[in-house]
Amino acid sequence: MPMLLIKNIGTLATPLGTSSRCGSDQGKIEVLHNAAVLIDGEKIAAVTANGELPEYSAYADIVDAHGALATPGLVDAHTHLVFGGWRAHEVPLKIAGASYLDILNAGGGILNTLTNTRKATEDELFERGRGFLAEMLDFGVTTVEIKSGYGLDSENELKQLRVIRRLGEACAQDIAATFLGAHAIPDEYAGNADGYIDFIIERVLPVVAEQGLADFCDVFLESSVFNVPQSRKLLLAAQKLGLPSKVHADEIDPLGGSELAGEIGAISAEHLIATRDSGIEAMAKAKTTACLLPQTSLYLNKPFARARDMILAGVPIATDFNPGSCPSLNLQLSMNLGYLRYRLFPEEVLTAVTLNAACAIGKGDSVGSIEPGKLADIVLWNADELPMLCYRMGSNQVKKVIKRGRVAVK
Repeated sequence: MPMLLIKNIGTLATPLGTSSRCGSDQGKIEVLHNAAVLIDGEKIAAVTANGELPEYSAYADIVDAHGALATPGLVDAHTHLVFGGWRAHEVPLKIAGASYLDILNAGGGILNTLTNTRKATEDELFERGRGFLAEMLDFGVTTVEIKSGYGLDSENELKQLRVIRRLGEACAQDIAATFLGAHAIPDEYAGNADGYIDFIIERVLPVVAEQGLADFCDVFLESSVFNVPQSRKLLLAAQKLGLPSKVHADEIDPLGGSELAGEIGAISAEHLIATRDSGIEAMAKAKTTACLLPQTSLYLNKPFARARDMILAGVPIATDFNPGSCPSLNLQLSMNLGYLRYRLFPEEVLTAVTLNAACAIGKGDSVGSIEPGKLADIVLWNADELPMLCYRMGSNQVKKVIKRGRVAVK
């Protein structure tokens, strides 16, 4: 694979390092002008500024940025993109006043998607997921986390995880797979959440671990779903099998999900709309990354998470793409909302959707910043300066996407 030189970068903006940036460090990024990046194979070999070209540039193929802004490829750290059906019919119910849990308890919500996902074949789910990932790549997203959780039995959870693995092999993006078998209580276990958790631990988790189908284990810790003891039992069992923990926490009610995430050392706690001070303190102490999903707040007409208070825990921002509470693949819109509703500065937003998001899915060593040794995941934007990415809404500002040293979007 030949070397590639990206030259005439007007402004290069990137966080640096391999670990989440917390507190004031989240806003500390490197900004270079008239920059160039030399790529050797899939990795970044050198970064220069002020019109200087890296050594060996004469032997490289050229991409001329023509003064564009360059950032690391975006990382979407929370999605549910393998599913069957849609849930557009639920929106009028929400407008009329039905809550998320009202719809779920009536057999809609996740359980509706479960029915359609179980009906879909593996190939149908794969083709659909491949289309979603292609759209995300057009928005500048080069690394994606994907959760299961719409099968809720052994056969269909494993089917979803196999699809996620196939997507990782076939699509441009690097994929992190999360097992979310505890996403809801299926009809087969209605009124028996403890029994369903035992089923996952005894019958599904060992197969997931043995076949290497997931990188993490997650649980939906929420009213009418799973409580703290049930979630703790599942996540500790998964840890024993080598699957680090994630927690869907405090999305609707503050039941102790963020505190549990800190207690067991989860890599991330996600949603966090209703998180208490004690949860923020627990996450900060354990260095659990707080993964926030502003489009879900927008779509469900819910409050926005206390991002400024959570900066101490390191804040990434993701889409939460799913059919019920966030049917959006556009991480750029999450950036806008992080700026306008979380009140984060553009530098903090950039770190949130690159380095911190990468660390939230265990990939901070390889992606999330533009520096030698990391994968050459770079986005060139139709913008001159970083604030423009957070300021403009409704337009895809991507000019070109380089993924692992190859031009993936022209």
